[in-house]
Amino acid sequence: MKILVCDDEVLIRNVIKEYLKLENYEVLEAENGLDAIEIVKNNEVDLIIMDIMMPKMDGYQAVKEIKDIKDIPFIMLTARVEEFDKLALFDIGVDDYVTKPFSPKELIARIKAVMKRVKQDNEIYKYETLVLDDLAHEVSVDGKSLMLTPKEYDLLKYFMQNKNIALSRETILSNIWGYDFYGDERTVDTHVKTLRNNLGKYRNVIKTVRGMGYKFDVKEKG
Repeated sequence: MKILVCDDEVLIRNVIKEYLKLENYEVLEAENGLDAIEIVKNNEVDLIIMDIMMPKMDGYQAVKEIKDIKDIPFIMLTARVEEFDKLALFDIGVDDYVTKPFSPKELIARIKAVMKRVKQDNEIYKYETLVLDDLAHEVSVDGKSLMLTPKEYDLLKYFMQNKNIALSRETILSNIWGYDFYGDERTVDTHVKTLRNNLGKYRNVIKTVRGMGYKFDVKEKG
C-alpha cells in the first residue's frame, strides 16, 4: 500500500515514514499542498496523511482539490481541536484526524482502521428507487445520482446494511469514524441532518430513536 505523507516539517515526515516502513507501507513525501496534488496526479496513492497548516497551500484546500481528482482517504494532522474545526474537516471529506503531538503507534492504528472502513464490499443496496452501488460508489434516487460527501455515503451504507436496527450515536461514531475517534456525538447529528436533506423523498426513512440514535426504518406497512 502506498501512503503520501504531507507535512512541511521534515522531522515529522521522517518519524512517520520510519513507522510506516516498519509496517511495510511504501511512502511518498510532500512538504505542502501543491506538491501533494502533483504527486497524486502522477502516482497511485492509497491514503494521505496531511498537515493542515502548511505554506503555499494548506491542508484544507489541498484536500478539496485532491478530492476533485481522486477519491482518496485522508487522515489529517492538526493542533486545532475545536468542534468547528472537526466538523469542517469531515465536511470536506476527511476520514479521521490526529492531534499534535501524537503517538506514531496511534497513527498506524488509525491508518489500519480507515483502510478497513473504506474497503469496498462491491454490494448493491436497494430500497424502492433508492440505490447504493458500492462497486461504482454511487447513490441514486429514481435513477438520478446524488452528490453525497464521503461520510454521508458511509452513513447511508451503514444504515442500509443495518436496516430496521436501532443504532446508538456511539455505535455510529465507532463504525463510521472509527473506534478511536474522540468526537462529540453531535457530529453524528450534523451528518445525519445533511444526509436526510440530500435523500429528498427518502429523508424520512432515517428515523430518530429518541434518547438513543437513529434507525433506517423500511418495515412494510400493514
